[in-house]
Amino acid sequence: MVYRKVLSLHFLKPVIELEYQLQQLNNISQNSSNSLNKKLKQFENNLLQLKSEIFKSLTPLQRLHLVRQADRPTTLDFVSLIMDNWIELHGDRGGKDDPALIGGIGSLNGFTVIFVGHQRGKDTKDNVIRNFGMASPGGYRKALRLMKHANRFNFPILTFIDTPGAWAGIDAEKLGQGEAIAVNLKEMFSFNVPIICTIIGEGGSGGALGIGVGDTILMLEYAVYTVATPEACAAILWKDSKKSLIAAEALKITSSDLKILGIIDDIIKEPIGGSQSDPYIASLILKNRLILELNNLLELPSKRRKELRYQKFRKIGSFYEE
Repeated sequence: MVYRKVLSLHFLKPVIELEYQLQQLNNISQNSSNSLNKKLKQFENNLLQLKSEIFKSLTPLQRLHLVRQADRPTTLDFVSLIMDNWIELHGDRGGKDDPALIGGIGSLNGFTVIFVGHQRGKDTKDNVIRNFGMASPGGYRKALRLMKHANRFNFPILTFIDTPGAWAGIDAEKLGQGEAIAVNLKEMFSFNVPIICTIIGEGGSGGALGIGVGDTILMLEYAVYTVATPEACAAILWKDSKKSLIAAEALKITSSDLKILGIIDDIIKEPIGGSQSDPYIASLILKNRLILELNNLLELPSKRRKELRYQKFRKIGSFYEE
């Protein structure tokens, strides 16, 4: 068993402390009796059970904090593990190359695909370069250029959503942030090729929607998807960001809530502890599901896919009153 030294969340501190103690005992017991090794194995099983119970009962805000951890796999991590071969492509052909939204061409189980996704940093310096995963208008235009390329050459499109929201700076507004996202929404409805969108971390606001129109919307188990961050929602409604816990509950940001509401199509299971606990296993689960969904979508005529895509999004937000 390998133990990682990471910045821990408050609700995980008991588990991390027990894992550390278990590691020390394992080091001591390497030459010990079989009976002691059996007890340690039982202790490991009990610890795994405890961890499982904790992650089953995470609150929406705890899930948000979990997916914001620096060691959670990013788009480039998943692409590296999922694709057989791939290359990143750059530039929006308008003078910009936004590192917060990356894309390229790759091979997935024999299929040539175009992928685009938000890219967070792994540390403070990297986050500054990546603008914390908040894409600029140039990023969305780069994504649109690549998706148009996919549509022209009949390549399926895979998108990976992981952003607190689009960059909201004055310069972004001057460069047409709203227009760039709106054009992406319109164009993605028109594409003839299959589109699979996966929320892998934090899917926030229009920044997530800018690459979020697809035939199939998947979501990792502990990921969140929301119209606004709980902190922003609390500040707007109550002028108090400390009420983010209440906001997170009301916003229905978890995968299980969104599946019930029909906003996403299915939930992808993650290893206990989240994808950051075992990125390889997490990517293997996601890869198998992407291949399955891609095979199913390719069986449909493009006209039928576009019709179902349109109907899917028309149904979102509908409700009935008695």
